Amino acid sequence: MSTPVTAPANLLRIGPHTVQPPVVLAPMAGITNAPFRTLCREFSGGKGLFVSEMITTRALVERNEKTMQLIRFDATEKPRSIQLYGVDPATVGKAVRMIAEEGLADHIDLNFGCPVPKVTRKGGGSALPYKRHLLRAILREAVSGAGDLPVTMKMRKGIDDDHITYLDAGRIAVEEGVTAIALHGRTAAQHYGGTADWDAIARLKEHVPEIPVLGNGDIWSAEDALRMVRETGCDGVVVGRGCLGRPWLFADLVAAFEGRTEAIARPSLREVADIMVRHATLLGEWIGDEARGVIDFRKHVAWYLKGFAVGSEMRKRLAITSSLAELRSGLDELELDQPWPLGADGPRGRTSGNNRVVLPEGWLKDPYDCAGVSEDAELDTSGG
Repeated sequence: MSTPVTAPANLLRIGPHTVQPPVVLAPMAGITNAPFRTLCREFSGGKGLFVSEMITTRALVERNEKTMQLIRFDATEKPRSIQLYGVDPATVGKAVRMIAEEGLADHIDLNFGCPVPKVTRKGGGSALPYKRHLLRAILREAVSGAGDLPVTMKMRKGIDDDHITYLDAGRIAVEEGVTAIALHGRTAAQHYGGTADWDAIARLKEHVPEIPVLGNGDIWSAEDALRMVRETGCDGVVVGRGCLGRPWLFADLVAAFEGRTEAIARPSLREVADIMVRHATLLGEWIGDEARGVIDFRKHVAWYLKGFAVGSEMRKRLAITSSLAELRSGLDELELDQPWPLGADGPRGRTSGNNRVVLPEGWLKDPYDCAGVSEDAELDTSGG
């Protein structure tokens, strides 16, 4: 049963948008496209904030075909949230103005948290806040270009334990007019390993009381989300890997934050199989090709089936399906009356840690000098 709670006294506001309960779907490359956002939003009853996967500013400005598809929102998505990645202030400014002037979204989030090498080697993502002046310049361009649209940012604690940046970055964000900050309680070097540092989230909240702070990291259940708010004083939560293969987690989160005590979702394998087929169907409709939709869905199979008694050969077979009929047929061969398995609520997705962060040459020599960062450092593709 969900733990009875009192609904938060203060509403989470992102500019003109009220987010209640204060739950945000984290942008995840190759995952949080329109079909997955639709599933999560359906389970939440339309409550919460659901952010697109990462959009590179250069690709947006150049109107890259894939990127323009990634920013297509379902008509029911309100507010429409785009996460942008960029390292050149001028390019970021152009992208933000394009979104504002063409009405492409209602909210802009800036990515300063991605730890993957293709991003950090350009000085982007979780590497960027180390360069304080560059961070300030990007935020200034974004807020200026956004007009009435709220601009938020998502970041990590820093590059590694010797290069912690989140408190400085938080203060710069406040000074430049950022509306809210989300903090993943890990460094870039940790990637997704170890345990998220929730104490850092509490420290950031104390450091920037002027704006909402959202916590991210190790939220695997609704109870985890409530505990994070209680222990850190944060204004809301950002949920990433915890909802992989579990879009119904958003139903649990809504119920928990609203103080309802009914049992949290424990779907049988039959119910999970139906959700899997719906997810694959939505992907095919979005892409415009059933086979490509099912192929894109393959990455989700292991997450959905985690903990259920499904043999390795059948898992492999389901992970190479290329049509809805083939997916449905394979699922129908399973023992679909299996109840939700014990232990299936824990960590999901990547867990690697203690990685060497790939950075531009000489990046750590001076936390303020940003010479050499230009349009050439911008990635030209979006998503996963």
